[in-house]
Amino acid sequence: MKIILIGIQGSGKSTQGNLLQKVLNVPFLATGQIFREMVKEENETAEYIKKIMYAGELIPDEKVLEIVSSYLSRPEYKNGYIIDGFPRTVKQAESFKEDIDAVVYLKVSDTEALRRIAARNDQARKDETTEAIKRRIELFHTETEPVIEYYREKERLVEVDGELQIEEINKAIIKKLKV
Repeated sequence: MKIILIGIQGSGKSTQGNLLQKVLNVPFLATGQIFREMVKEENETAEYIKKIMYAGELIPDEKVLEIVSSYLSRPEYKNGYIIDGFPRTVKQAESFKEDIDAVVYLKVSDTEALRRIAARNDQARKDETTEAIKRRIELFHTETEPVIEYYREKERLVEVDGELQIEEINKAIIKKLKV
């Protein structure tokens, strides 16, 4: 099964992705984690990505497609996957050639997303400055919400209330995916 998890930053995509990979027996791939690992390297690409991420901006479509396609070509993703953080723009969705089974939209308000992010207190996430978070939320509304509509029109969208308890969200996803 090939699933995309979509939602505002702080909506619980990583939490649900980690839970779903156990149920579906397919790997979970978080593009944010890929990019955070990449910026630790000492090269031109790392510096480029770091500059964009720390500003809270989106990495250009072509670069994201190149990186995601490279990862998904690995043998461990042959039989399916759960991906978080991609696609973030309609152009990425249109250019993504994988046959997706479902796009799970974890619907969470801006207020709840900010509350969750503030509660994280994760020192490993240097890209989560207040300015960067606010910018990502703004970009979610302008760039990613149209992706939700794109998949709704393709009849691939599964919408779940992301403000429920973690276990309730997981049960709702599994029920809607019919697994």
